[in-house]
Amino acid sequence: MQTHLDLENLVKSCISANRESQYKFYRYFYSFCFAACITYCRSSDDVQEVVNDGFLKIFMDLKSFRARYENFEASLKGWIKKIMICTAIDHYRKNKKNYFFNDLNDDVFESSATESSAIDKLSYDEIIMLVQCLSPAYRIVFSLYVIHGFKHEEIARELKISVGTSKSNLVRARMNIQKMIRSGFRQSISRSSKRNAAVLCES
Repeated sequence: MQTHLDLENLVKSCISANRESQYKFYRYFYSFCFAACITYCRSSDDVQEVVNDGFLKIFMDLKSFRARYENFEASLKGWIKKIMICTAIDHYRKNKKNYFFNDLNDDVFESSATESSAIDKLSYDEIIMLVQCLSPAYRIVFSLYVIHGFKHEEIARELKISVGTSKSNLVRARMNIQKMIRSGFRQSISRSSKRNAAVLCES
């Protein structure tokens, strides 16, 4: 376990472009970064690409990092997480067309709200697998809003869409997750077969 002093020294060494220190930094924060990016990507290969791109940005910008809290590691993780999420968004913009649906009527919003309790009962691993099966547009809005706590105004600004479109795509993401649950996705997971669960994913 790295101490705060060790991390501070490690960061200083990384800023000096010490390859061994950068490797240690990468190994230490890899799992944290992977977890931050996993819901934005459909496959582990995509996650790996986003994480690696994120680390490149981190090493380039590390000299600009300033600890905002007394806990150095907590400050560093917050800074790293923000970079990883931004990298995931950039990856989405670069590789996917923005097929967002426009605003929905109030009836659809109310219907979605009554069904959200089933999602709340899922485990973290189950939610991850379900979210990875969503279309890219639904997946990124759901991940930003539900998992990382972005507001619709922030999502709209990052993705260059309207607030109403952000809300609509969140509703549709929830509805698709509900559909997968009703189709037996959870039972497939409980049998510990990702291959069977993947059949239920959206095309």
